[in-house]
Amino acid sequence: MDLGLEGRACIVTGASRGIGLATSRALVREGARVLLIARDEQALAEGAERCAREAGEAGGAAEAHPCDVTAPDAGDRLVAACRERFGSVDVLVNNAGTTRRRPLDELTDAEWSEQWELHVMASMRLMRAAAPAMAERGWGRIVNVASSSGKRPSPSNAAYSVTKAAQLSLSRVFADAYAARGVLVNAIAPGPVETSLWLEPGGLADQAAEAAGGSREEALAAAAAKIPLGRLASEEEIAAAIVFLCSERASNVVGAAWSVDGGSVPVII
Repeated sequence: MDLGLEGRACIVTGASRGIGLATSRALVREGARVLLIARDEQALAEGAERCAREAGEAGGAAEAHPCDVTAPDAGDRLVAACRERFGSVDVLVNNAGTTRRRPLDELTDAEWSEQWELHVMASMRLMRAAAPAMAERGWGRIVNVASSSGKRPSPSNAAYSVTKAAQLSLSRVFADAYAARGVLVNAIAPGPVETSLWLEPGGLADQAAEAAGGSREEALAAAAAKIPLGRLASEEEIAAAIVFLCSERASNVVGAAWSVDGGSVPVII
């Protein structure tokens, strides 16, 4: 299936690893030109090199652009950088995000603010800068990577759940504002994914194991048992849904919040 992404200029945040890198790789293989955004310069450069190697005959391209997306001027700077390098901005994937286990009564004001700035304000600023530029050309795709925790509050980190719910609402606001001008805004809501966020030393699996007084393997098995599909998702599975929403084939999908969670959240919206 031709997704119609050849030559499209894309911005992907949180692109040095995990879902962001998998999405960048998939876009490049479709012939898109991708500006990879993250704070870790070395990991970002390595990710961009990997994308470039995988471009093959599709004609895609990848460039690294280190940036902290929570900076107040990040949206304007990144849209300008994409236009300078690729001539336009056609696709925006707001993927940058993180979480950690934290009981409600231990969450500090600083931690609430950190989650709000990363998941809501950074996404808003990038959309505020990118959507008008896309609307000028009559075509654009924006995908916000939220979470199943935004649909069903998680007690492991209330700040994460609340800000991901806000990100879903924000997506709908921009979708309504820009759909008639050819800019389609959607969100996806993954559940647990086999990325470094879960699997690296000290990651969510280890944190869950410590909280439960069990082993890492037991924590992962417990997480998988809560998913009707019976396993954590792969980053490539999440990337596939994102890339479809970025494509010409998703021309009638607007304001959606797709669950890509193996059936974790038992609702039909």
